[in-house]
Amino acid sequence: MQKLSLDALAREHLERATATPNGRSATTVYGGHEHTLRQTLLALTAGTSLADHDSPGEATLLVLRGRVRLTSGETEWEGRTGDLLVIPPTRHGLQALEDAAVILTVAKRG
Repeated sequence: MQKLSLDALAREHLERATATPNGRSATTVYGGHEHTLRQTLLALTAGTSLADHDSPGEATLLVLRGRVRLTSGETEWEGRTGDLLVIPPTRHGLQALEDAAVILTVAKRG
């Protein structure tokens, strides 16, 4: 059994993101490449984005703090603290509208 404080982890990685030139910091919370399920904490400073990329499988984004915009083609969704966004199975991108920390959960395609 493992217990983590997502709040403390979000705080730590937002501090790291602020100190990096690209405004991002990430860590795997659970799983990894050898598992089907993977959860990653991503911290992004305001204005930072992840360029459009393909989805590796079913995925959700839980906003721990801040505000983000998820885009896919011409469609966009805004998420704020406490929101869960279902990531479309198409190319998509993410932008931090303010300093934000999210949990990305991915179940890889078999």
